Amino acid sequence: MGYVGCGFMAQKVHIPNMVALDECELLALAEVRPVLGERVRARYGVPKLYSDHRALAENEDIRAVAVSGHFSGQGEIAIDLLEAGKDVLMEKPMAVSVEQAERIVAAEQGSGRRLMVAYMKRYDAGNEMFKRLLDGFRESGELGSITFVRNHGFGGDWLGGLDTPFEKTDEAYPECETAWPSWLLEGHRKGYIGYLQQYTHNVNLIRWFLGAGEGDVTVKSVDFGEDGVSGVVVLDVAGVRTTIESGCVPYHGWDEHTQVYLEKGWMKTCAPPLLLRNTPATVEVYRGDGDDKSLAESFPAARTTWSYKEEMRHFARCVLSGEEFRSPAADTLEDVKALEEIYRLFTRAAS
Repeated sequence: MGYVGCGFMAQKVHIPNMVALDECELLALAEVRPVLGERVRARYGVPKLYSDHRALAENEDIRAVAVSGHFSGQGEIAIDLLEAGKDVLMEKPMAVSVEQAERIVAAEQGSGRRLMVAYMKRYDAGNEMFKRLLDGFRESGELGSITFVRNHGFGGDWLGGLDTPFEKTDEAYPECETAWPSWLLEGHRKGYIGYLQQYTHNVNLIRWFLGAGEGDVTVKSVDFGEDGVSGVVVLDVAGVRTTIESGCVPYHGWDEHTQVYLEKGWMKTCAPPLLLRNTPATVEVYRGDGDDKSLAESFPAARTTWSYKEEMRHFARCVLSGEEFRSPAADTLEDVKALEEIYRLFTRAAS
């Protein structure tokens, strides 16, 4: 494998996870900041350092590449790597506009290679258990139909005490032209990217829980405050009324949970701080379908795993085996469509 970018997420999360996996051998880094690149290369003993991703892509020994960079530029890097014949894992967001997302998906399909988006919540052992339980209840019908989904995300301390070493230099951060949606006015860009960066995770996770595919998300209403992030969004996701509550609070932990209500009970998963290692989401199930009501907390067998490491493992194994990614590019296009429509509706109301 190769890795493009030596910034915060690369150093703190992805590169350490990659070198720790038996499935991966990290052969090269690409970083436009030469001093930073050399420091990271030396720290992890990576054989080669390239000045940009195109040079790395010429290395025929590299089969797959992971990318983390500017929220807009990393999608363009992914296109180049796919067209160079590499399978690609990239950080979210995949794209900043539907137009950019469609170009990325078209590049993937035309290249014959594959792109996975790093939605780590889909690889959290607690969320995996939640989905298995929910799918089982839906198949058996023992708790009735789903009536409502509520997602709440107010954040907090997302670092979780992660102490991975982090190299810094005074080199300028690479500039990148952003492919904003054509209709988005400049005054709304900060709020849009703030909401997109965080809540693309929430939209994606809800879609995964409910098995929502192409065209299964309709935006019903949006109510944001002046910051363009804090508020409530109402969606129809695969026929289920769904709300996303967004905001920010200086919390010492991480204030995010998803609750699925059924006719005879409910299920709830609470997320840990995003970078807290080896601590999956917790899962609660309330059953009100009999005389004896019950509330149970469930623990996944893999309860000391880390979602970020498991997503990297999943990527490597799928590249080796040919099996489908759990968070492929074509599916991610539906998230971009939903996020853009959320903000389109908000800006219409604001104007």
